[in-house]
Amino acid sequence: MTELHQAAAAGDVDGVEEILLQKKCNPNQRDVDWSYKTALHWAAARGDTETVRVLIEHGARPSLKTEHGWTPAHYAAEFGKLAVLQLLHSLHAPIDKQDCCGDKPVRIAEIYGHRDCVTFLQRAEIESRAYREMAAEKGVSLDDSDDEWPELTKDIEENATSKST
Repeated sequence: MTELHQAAAAGDVDGVEEILLQKKCNPNQRDVDWSYKTALHWAAARGDTETVRVLIEHGARPSLKTEHGWTPAHYAAEFGKLAVLQLLHSLHAPIDKQDCCGDKPVRIAEIYGHRDCVTFLQRAEIESRAYREMAAEKGVSLDDSDDEWPELTKDIEENATSKST
């Protein structure tokens, strides 16, 4: 766990900003010991909107997935962090991506009984699809996918297989 991951997990927004301003850590570094979470995953799980905002302003990508395919929106949905979901949506972050089991953040919110998040995410998914369609028509590039994830999961599976033989 990097210094940035620790600061985000602890909710230390000033520490996060200082680390990023000093360029001590890559805001998109994945922690191999913690399911490949980024600092943004930790901040979203805490419900820390200010830290989420600071991380994204400094280049953190809300489309990156953990080894199980969770985006920061999945973590916010799990813990019922409506304000984080609203912030991610307002920044056109992907809030409707499926994890490795096919579950979107809305399903995670349903499982954990966060009705306010479910209601919001149902509407936000429709708005997100409309925004992506408009962006495609206008040729606007979106950062809404994690191109490294398929390779990452392949490497994890290969390592697990080689350890068991």
